[in-house]
Amino acid sequence: MLQNRVDPQGNIIKTSARGAWLGNRGQLHGDTKTILRPFKLKAWLICQLHFKGRHRQVMAPNLYTELFFLDEATAFAAGHRPCFECRRDDANRFKADWLKGNPEYEFDHKVHIEKIDEILHQERTDKNGRKVTFEAAVGNLPDGVFIQMNGEPYLFANKMIWHWTPFGYEGGVSFSESTKVAVLTPGSVVNAFRSGYRPQIGIRDLK
Repeated sequence: MLQNRVDPQGNIIKTSARGAWLGNRGQLHGDTKTILRPFKLKAWLICQLHFKGRHRQVMAPNLYTELFFLDEATAFAAGHRPCFECRRDDANRFKADWLKGNPEYEFDHKVHIEKIDEILHQERTDKNGRKVTFEAAVGNLPDGVFIQMNGEPYLFANKMIWHWTPFGYEGGVSFSESTKVAVLTPGSVVNAFRSGYRPQIGIRDLK
């Protein structure tokens, strides 16, 4: 079992659970397929599992480390964003909604994605490599955002919170909308969700 699955806090963990999306942060593993660093690039991507018939040997020498996510909401919470090669339409849609939701940066549609990656990098990890969070009231969050309570990640959707596990979500618990919580999903991504981007979530029928 390899250490190549990502949780909503951005940790790279070992689990037998399979993922719905592929991720990339650069080459993180060594010759023994052991993770040596949490990232190498500031462009943290969310990619398709299958693209143009390409086949990769997982954790091959001198190539990027294949990471995997339960769903797209998990990947966004960890600090990733859609890839412009294998998910061009989604990437363009995310960029447009990100720009709409974050006008304070005064970027226009011509801005290079590297500028957005710089902001995402500041929002997801501090100088000591720890996950960055911010506080917000649950009721002010859009669907698809992750929060943290008692050290555990929860998805907010349909005015309920759902406990994340590598294999899927547990239960659905109602919550006081005024309750302040630590938000795991980067702030500018939360704003992109508010502006229209809808991340794929691993539960089809949240009720």
